[in-house]
Amino acid sequence: MRPADLLRLTDQGAADVLDGRHDALLPPGGVFPRSERWCVRLHSDDLVDLWLISWVPDKSTELHDHAGSLGALTVLSGSLSEYRWNGDGLHHRRLDAGDQASFPLGWVHDVTHAPAGDPITVTGPTLSVHAYSPPLTAMSYYGISDNGGLRRVRSVLTDLPEGDA
Repeated sequence: MRPADLLRLTDQGAADVLDGRHDALLPPGGVFPRSERWCVRLHSDDLVDLWLISWVPDKSTELHDHAGSLGALTVLSGSLSEYRWNGDGLHHRRLDAGDQASFPLGWVHDVTHAPAGDPITVTGPTLSVHAYSPPLTAMSYYGISDNGGLRRVRSVLTDLPEGDA
């Protein structure tokens, strides 16, 4: 699948979640965990996996890639911060509700919950829908070396968007 296809799928997945089509997959009472990220697979076939992920403050995914999978996401509620390795350092972007992003092969990034500018307006969890094609089978994790380069620290076999983080 192409990045544009994945963006379309995450957009439709987000609309389906907001319309209540996946309510049976949500945590009991629709109450998301507050201390750990939570995720559920919304769809899976030979070409793509579609996930709903709940994000909490102070929990990082660590710098990682998605091995041989392309990816995309749509933010349903709240905001995410993405820190992407650009070859010289980390580049930051904020993704707010309604924003989309895609990531090609070799994209190394860390994604975290982004605090709201006004905490009084936060009414629920930060949620996003992610698509991976082909479905995830592995992830690699990275650190920044003393000389400022990117260094792989481990790779894991996984079919979960959270890997072993």
